[in-house]
This record gives sequence, structure tokens and C-alpha cells, in this order.
Amino acid sequence: QSQAQQPQSQVHSQPHATMASSTIRTSLLAAAGALLLSSTSRPVSAFAPSVSRTAFAPAHHHTAPRTTGRSLPPLHAGGFEWEDPDEVAEREGVDNPFEKEKEGAVGDAARLLGPRLQGSNLYFVGMMGCGKSAVGSVVAKRMGSYSFLDTDQVIESATGISIPEIFAAEGEEGFRDVESQVLDSVHAYVRCVVSTGGGVVCSPKNWGKLQTGIVVWLDATPELIFSRIKGDTNRPLLQTDDPLGKLTSLLQERTELYDQADVRVTVKGGEDQNAVADKVVEAVHNFITENPPAWKTAKAKAQEQGLDWVQ
Repeated sequence: QSQAQQPQSQVHSQPHATMASSTIRTSLLAAAGALLLSSTSRPVSAFAPSVSRTAFAPAHHHTAPRTTGRSLPPLHAGGFEWEDPDEVAEREGVDNPFEKEKEGAVGDAARLLGPRLQGSNLYFVGMMGCGKSAVGSVVAKRMGSYSFLDTDQVIESATGISIPEIFAAEGEEGFRDVESQVLDSVHAYVRCVVSTGGGVVCSPKNWGKLQTGIVVWLDATPELIFSRIKGDTNRPLLQTDDPLGKLTSLLQERTELYDQADVRVTVKGGEDQNAVADKVVEAVHNFITENPPAWKTAKAKAQEQGLDWVQ
């Protein structure tokens, strides 16, 4: 029998080391790749912005092949001619559509995020039920050139069992170990919008991966979250007599960690995933504008001093 088909007693008997072994990491990487291939098999509009090669993509990263008529260049670091991302943005007319009034329609601002991100991933963090998967999926689809990954889906695909079963067999600590390995596997890809688990911020080593991209915190109140997920038996941490109290205490414990995110978007009752996605797109655009990369700061300083920028 496969692991997914084993009786509950057999699943419980598995040692913790099984989940944390190098074998499971290989499975996690394969699962991440398979989900990427699945997500990128959808047609991409011809109007989706192309992503130019840049020297800022992390080394040894991989991009999933696409099934469109046009090809997007891989974002492997090194081995190609360096190109000034600022000049690419200017040539393609890519700018912050929220910064000032533009002449004519700019279309969906999410389409302009890809070229401005230069391949960097978007990582969604926040409490369970805040809408990371729903909003992240919408943002990825609207961007056109990015793929969506849900780390919980990668875990279930790699292990063959559900999140509650992993919690039951390994406990929260065991699950967090697997979650960290998933993040490490997903980190091997670029041009991704990634929905993470609610507790991924609790491990310091995970921040080394998250901070290679832009981290977006979807901040929702415990009351709003509870109204969405009450009665959901697939939330192991909420299987208590007082789930709202548990949500409140978890958020209090994690707020300082969530607050380390680059972008904070407040989720309000009555907003659907499209409305929240609009807020995310604007917030990320503004963050990129307000936090230019080191090369851009160096270029501006050189030009102020009358020096030629290396082409």
C-alpha cells in the first residue's frame, strides 16, 4: 500500500526522521517542479510582458518550461551578457503606474509587476485563512508571466498524506521541518508567487529564503479569519474548545514576525480576493519604487558625480 492508503495506525508509527530525511527533500523538489509544470501549462497572453535576463537572479535557480509560442529566457545567474534592468524598463515603458498620472490606459497594473520584479519571487505570509492561496493565485494569473505555488500542496503531493495526518504523525515540530524543506525546494525556482503556511515565519532559517524575494503579509483579524474557517477540520491547530482564542493567541505570538514582511496589506471583511489582489499589486509596485536595488542607487550616485555608468 502507498503511504496515503495506509491505516492511520501505520502512519502514526513512522519515525520523525522519515519526514526529515534527504529522500523527502528530493520528493519535495520533484513535487514543486511538477506543480510548476502544471501551473505553467496554461496559455499565456501575448500581451504578457517578457522578462529580460538579469544578473540579479539567484544562482542555480530554474524556470519551468512554458507551452506558449514565444519563449521566455531562463533566469539562471551568470554565463550571459549583463543588461541594465533600468534601461530595459525604460525601453518597455515599465514604471510604477500608481506613482503619477499616466497618459492613456495602462491596463492591469499587475502585468507590469513581472518586468519590475526581474524574476524575484513574491512570498505571501500570514495567518491561516487570511487568503494567501486565493489572493496569490489571482495575482499570479493577472501578472501573466509568473506561476503560482502553494507550499501546503507541495507538501501533500510529496508526502502522499494530508496536512492533518502529518500533524498527527509528526506533531507541529515535524510538520515545520517538512515545511522548511518545502520552502528550500520552492526557493530553487524564480518567477513564482508562493503561498506559505501560517507558521513558516516562526523559523529563523526560513527568512533567509523568504528575503530573497518580496514578502507580502496579508493581515486579517482573528474574528474575520474565524468567520471564514470555523468548522474546518483541516486546520490541526484549531481543533480545540476555543478556536477563536487559539487564533488570537497565535496572531499575538506571530505579529512581530509577520511585521518583518516587506509589504503589509490589511484584509477587511467584505473584500473578495480580487479586491485584496488590487491592494497587493499597488503595495508591491510602491515598495519597488521606494526601495530601489543597490545597482540603481549606485547608478544614480555615479551620474550625480558626472561619472559614466558602465554599459
